[in-house]
Parts: sequence; C-alpha cells; structure tokens
Amino acid sequence: MLILYHVGMVYVVDWGFHIKSPTLLGWIEWPMVLVNRWRMSLLFLLSGIALGLVLGRRSPGQLVGLRSGRLLLPLAFGIVAIVPVQAYCEARMLGTIEPGFVAFLLRYLQLRPWPAGTFTGGEYGFTWNHLWYLAYLWVYTLGVLAALPLLRAFGGTRLADWLTARGRWLLWTLPPLWLLVALLVLAPRYPSTHAVAGDWFNHAKYLPAFAFGVLIARRAAMWTALDAHRWTLTGLALLGATVYMTLRVIGRLLDTGAMSPAGLDAWMPLSAWKLISVGAHALYAWTALLALLAWGARLLNRPWPGLRYASEAVYPWYILHQSLIVLAAYWLIPLRLGPLWEPLLVLAITIAGCLLIHELLIRRIRWLRPLFGLPMRARLDRPARLGDADAARARSV
Repeated sequence: MLILYHVGMVYVVDWGFHIKSPTLLGWIEWPMVLVNRWRMSLLFLLSGIALGLVLGRRSPGQLVGLRSGRLLLPLAFGIVAIVPVQAYCEARMLGTIEPGFVAFLLRYLQLRPWPAGTFTGGEYGFTWNHLWYLAYLWVYTLGVLAALPLLRAFGGTRLADWLTARGRWLLWTLPPLWLLVALLVLAPRYPSTHAVAGDWFNHAKYLPAFAFGVLIARRAAMWTALDAHRWTLTGLALLGATVYMTLRVIGRLLDTGAMSPAGLDAWMPLSAWKLISVGAHALYAWTALLALLAWGARLLNRPWPGLRYASEAVYPWYILHQSLIVLAAYWLIPLRLGPLWEPLLVLAITIAGCLLIHELLIRRIRWLRPLFGLPMRARLDRPARLGDADAARARSV
C-alpha cells in the first residue's frame, strides 16, 4: 500500500512530492484521499501492537535499548546512505544543483545546511524524508515505556483490562471525538512538518493510535469484540467515507465555480457543512482502522506460507521503497512514456528493486542486516498471535 501510495504521489495533481512527473493523473487523487485518512495511523497502530506483543518478554529497560537500536541505527544509515538519492533527484529536477551524484553526496555527507529551496529539508543540513516515521516511532516508544511503571503503580493494568472488556464504548467513541477536536483546533494551527518538534497535529493523530495498539495487543476480549462487530465497523467506515467524499466533491465544485454556494446555504450555513465534513472525516478515519483490525483478526491471525519471510522483508522494503520510486521516476520522466507505461514501470522497478536488494544483499550479509532494522541472524522463534493470553499479559498496559 505504501509503495502504491508513494508512486501515486509522483502523478497526483497539486500534492507536493520530491519528484513530479509532467504526466499528471487527475483521477488518482480520489483513491489516495481515501487511503490518506488512515494509512499512517495504521502504521503507528501496528507498531503499537508489535510493542505490546513483546512487552511480556522484555523489561521496559531492555526494550528501550533494543528498540533504540532497531529504529535509530536504520534512521541514521538511511539519512546518509538511502535518502540522499532522493535529495539529489529532487534538486536536479528543481535545477538547484549541477549534475554529478558523487559530488553531491560528498557535499551532503558534510551535513552542512544547504541554501533554502535546494531540496526538501536541505536547510537543516540533511533530510530524512519518508524515514520521519522511525523518529516519531522512537519517541512514542520511549514515552510509552517510560510511562509503564507509573501506570502500573496507579492501577493502569486494571484500567486497561476494564477498557478492553467492559469499557469498550470509550474506545469506540473517544478516539474519533479526539480526532474531531484535533482537526478543528490543531490542524489549522500546526500544519504537518514531520520535524518532531512542534508537529502537534500529527502527534495528536499518531500517538493515540500507537498507544491503542499497545493497549489491545494481548487482550483477547478486545479482539473478540472487534471480530463480532466487524460488519458494523465496516458499515460505519463506509458511511463516514461516503459523506466525507461527497462533501469533498461538492467543495471542489464550489472552488471551481461549477456550483453556487447559495444552494448549500439554503439548507444550512457553509460552516455547518464544514463541521459535518470534518466529523465524517474523523468517523471514517477511526472506524476504518477498527474495521481493518477486525477483518485482520478474522482472516489473517494464523500462520501462512511466506509469513516469516514477509515479516522480515517489510522493514527493509519500507526503508528502500521511496528512494527507488524517486530514482525510477527520475530516470523515466525524460523518456515521456505516457500516463500508462511510466507509472507502471516506476512501480515495477520499485518492487523489483526492493525484492532483489533485500533478497540478494540485506538478508544474506550479516553486517548489513542491522542497518535495515533486522537482527544479525534471522530469528527462528514463533511469532506471537494477536490476543494471546499468557503470563505476560498482566505486564502489558
């Protein structure tokens, strides 16, 4: 999904990205909007579940060291070895540097600020582009692990058990209400920066999703409830998406003058329509996450061929994919292959590159594995199942 989305960013109209094709696809915005409203929250939620599944196996202190190594080492390596090709391609397309990747890389590795506008983030001396997720995940992980002893001391485990057993209505209702407030209050004041500091709207979206994942990982009652309500959650997500997308289309028609605001004003003020749109956005974003979890618990919570391989491959593919997308687009755009073959070839090169680099290099070279977030040797232990109840459950919050 992430690969498809970021390939789409090369071709979507009016959305900024590190490289843009002159062959733009107007229709692609609409499916991307639908995915955009929950895609990063889903990643943080799954990361929270992953942390929750290992809480019973390690102490918080051990996990701080292990997670720091697994997140910060790939982040640092990615900044100096994976992301620079994105910055180079972006700067070349902007015409802000001379040709020559080696010369660019030697200048980039000095980590000195670049003139404003050279490439995204260049004014800081380096850029992490799509790897911002690792920095945020590290901060959230440390925050949750630091809070665990305090939560346990004040009955946090009992509260978590109650929330996932008898207080689930709060987990159904409070998160979308919180997102509604964040959309109305924080989003206009704190636009997305991915710079950690001051990125308050994104923190308001992603930290609760991460904490929710930690909370529910080993609580079987919550997974049972998600499974039981999977159709209701799916219906609510479809309702929220329908209302939100309909109003978004109407808003686009108003912006282009194809529709007069007088007709809407006859029903209610435009401010009320905006509130409905934001409310539908919040409803859709949260219920889509819950529906995805519910259907995942129903259909995917079992061993299947290739699961271990995919579980190992997903982290290196994430680190590699955007640099391959940008590089492929940089190569292909001058060939003017058109709106069909160009994006298909960008997609194919990206998938082939991720597959080959992971299979032939990363998973086979021991010293390279930790740089992509993998243990020095492949783990052979059986992965935990969602909702497993064991002795470690009492330690998770």
